Amino acid sequence: MQHHSLGESNLKVSEICLGTMTFGQQNTIEEAHQQLDYAIAQGVNFIDTAEMYPVPPRAETYGMTETYIGEWLKHQQRDRLIVATKIIGAGRGFKWVRSGVNNVDRQNILQAVDDSLKRLQTDYIDLYQIHWSDRYVPIFGQTVFDPERERETVSIAEQLEVFAELIKAGKIRYLGVSNETPWGITTFSYLAKQLGLPKIITVQNAYNLLNRVFDSALAEACYREKVSLLAYSPLGFGLLSGKYLQGDPGQTRVTMFDRFAQRYLKPRVNEAVAAYAEVAQQYGLTPTQLAISFVRSRWFVGSTIIGATTLEQLKENLDCVNVELTPEILKAIDEVYTTYPNPAP
Repeated sequence: MQHHSLGESNLKVSEICLGTMTFGQQNTIEEAHQQLDYAIAQGVNFIDTAEMYPVPPRAETYGMTETYIGEWLKHQQRDRLIVATKIIGAGRGFKWVRSGVNNVDRQNILQAVDDSLKRLQTDYIDLYQIHWSDRYVPIFGQTVFDPERERETVSIAEQLEVFAELIKAGKIRYLGVSNETPWGITTFSYLAKQLGLPKIITVQNAYNLLNRVFDSALAEACYREKVSLLAYSPLGFGLLSGKYLQGDPGQTRVTMFDRFAQRYLKPRVNEAVAAYAEVAQQYGLTPTQLAISFVRSRWFVGSTIIGATTLEQLKENLDCVNVELTPEILKAIDEVYTTYPNPAP
């Protein structure tokens, strides 16, 4: 297991990060702790969660993932682990979170951090992320910016000022964003430099063989501003494992929850998945190995976030660290991409 530094920070994280959004919905607390134990035993030191988890978000399960992790974390050597979590952004209508007012403002940031610390049963959060921006931007599969959807927003400078206080207080160590745009990354970075406030070190966006939108303007923004990508959905919610090509895959997130089907079950997705599966077979790999190893190979990726609903899936995902893609395989991948560019952005 290799380790990478995130941005310009001294956080050195495993190339694989354990994602936890199934904990509390598809995984019991016992299963969650089994996954955590196994991942750490394989060299993973990086755990990602969010106050919103598990997914899909519901009032009945809000905060449960952090609670599950906290019951495990209190028995661990804390300084050997990097724990990341996130504050809910504005505009999504979670009425059960802080009375439904979810702006990323001073009051909500302070409350969210304290609540996450309590659930996680820890004194500090290594990486604290804004799950999606306070301002309006297209996210979660939306691809067109619509000025008519603009809304009042908390200024980025004001957000950074609050995070600076929390870093000074020792409650969080570093700051990151998620589901962000090139404009957001550069503006957060510029204002931090101009005002002497904490600079973001990571952006957590979707990145996989079905969605390589990051390759262009986002990659440049991260290069210029020294921000690392935490790539989520490296398997495109399981589609790139190839299991959907063989008929009914059973109870999965895409089949159980409509919101994920809308994002990933789009025209040409199945054709693209089949083409990548053929590449994998040609070179003696599983589709999962090909997909995760591709994400790991990208220069801008600080860590690849994997999630699993079974221990067997987790083992297969983690085994991908032993696979290195040759230039020949990468060329074959690019040939498929040319035919099927970003079918599920």
